[in-house]
Amino acid sequence: MPADTPIEQPVVLTAAEARALGALVEKEITTPEYYPLSLNALGNACNQRSNREPVMNLDEDDVRQALNGLERKQLAGRARSSDGRVTKYEHWLGEAFNLSRAETALLCVLLLRGSQTPGELRGRSERLHRFDEISDVLGGLQKMMEREPPLAALLPRQPGTKESRYAHLLCGPVESIAVPTAADAAELPSLNHAHEERIAQLETTVAELRQQVADLNEKLDRLAG
Repeated sequence: MPADTPIEQPVVLTAAEARALGALVEKEITTPEYYPLSLNALGNACNQRSNREPVMNLDEDDVRQALNGLERKQLAGRARSSDGRVTKYEHWLGEAFNLSRAETALLCVLLLRGSQTPGELRGRSERLHRFDEISDVLGGLQKMMEREPPLAALLPRQPGTKESRYAHLLCGPVESIAVPTAADAAELPSLNHAHEERIAQLETTVAELRQQVADLNEKLDRLAG
């Protein structure tokens, strides 16, 4: 059963639990006529090849275990309004965290596709909630980061990238930047040496081209004279 009051302790989900939770939230909004979901329908939603990163291949037992874990954490479980022969399942994200529609959409897309830029989040959440401006996305992310405990985090910008990425924290702290290993460090001198050789080759080529141009100009001057 869902929690009577919002969850105040940090939640740590497995990858399968995060995927199942995100899939339940997505299907409630995009295909309400088929929600709550049967175990089979949820498995298909978890494993679909579009709008999922990474693509998973969860079997029925994997999905059942994910649901058991979510129920223990009071985030999802058997639908309270399910009267049919087939057991169906629903999420309780709203009761657990008291999220706005915008926050729910952002958290759902982060659960399904991992860390993303504000622009990616705006485009990918279109079916769940329309954000008119990037500032609206940033506002929703800021609210999630200011919660206690926080539900999202801003990752340090990776070298060579223009936009920062955001990640959800329902699976625990996010490793934002990989730490170079000893093997990586050992390769640095050879990489630097190869880079220096490449620069030297380019400089030599440029010098040769300049000489060829100079020789050509000299010939043209003689012909003109």
